[in-house]
Amino acid sequence: MTTDSTDPSLRLYGRRKGRPLRKRKASLLDTALPALEIAPLQPGATLDPGGLFPRPVRDVWLEVGFGSGHHLAAQAAANPDVGLIGCEPFVNGVAALLALVEEGGLDNVRVLPDDARPLLDALPDASIGRAFILFADPWPKKRHWERRFVGPENLPRLSRVLKDGAELRLASDDMGLVRWMLEHTRNHPDFEWTARQASDWRERPADWPATRYEQKAIAAGRQPVFLRFVRRAR
Repeated sequence: MTTDSTDPSLRLYGRRKGRPLRKRKASLLDTALPALEIAPLQPGATLDPGGLFPRPVRDVWLEVGFGSGHHLAAQAAANPDVGLIGCEPFVNGVAALLALVEEGGLDNVRVLPDDARPLLDALPDASIGRAFILFADPWPKKRHWERRFVGPENLPRLSRVLKDGAELRLASDDMGLVRWMLEHTRNHPDFEWTARQASDWRERPADWPATRYEQKAIAAGRQPVFLRFVRRAR
């Protein structure tokens, strides 16, 4: 499956849609999404992230693959002076986030219902103050490892758009993916792992809202790992 981008080199793996949406959430795709949606980006496009929001924001944060949107909506509610951009190609997840945005009266959320890579390519250098990639698909089979988002293809993209000192937050309950993300991100010259003791990666920081997937993982007996990196100064 390809993205909506016209760039044939970008392939998007995974589902676009799951179970049929309930009437209210389905209606939000027609009534709420048009005002929040970032239009599909063509190769070579540029995007001013601060200009996406109806009022000035002190910073812009990005979540890649926001799932059902609980973390993104919680961050938006806790940081009303920050603009939150969420990328998610799964339609059911987009509808779930729209419901949370409506319930919370949030005006600092914008949504790209598609692959994050064209967005990353369109953002200016050093324009994002924090990025989140939480409980991404681990793609456990070795032949699928190149599909993992955090890796050689996308870390340079993230490095380019993150401000000096910006945080990159990663989480997973799959130890294979955790080791992969640690290896690739620690080996990238632009990122520094902030952990100094075991609790730094075993315990979720207070300003890091829980996700529904995290709660399911804990209920199933799996221990999530929370990784924080900073973008080194240029």
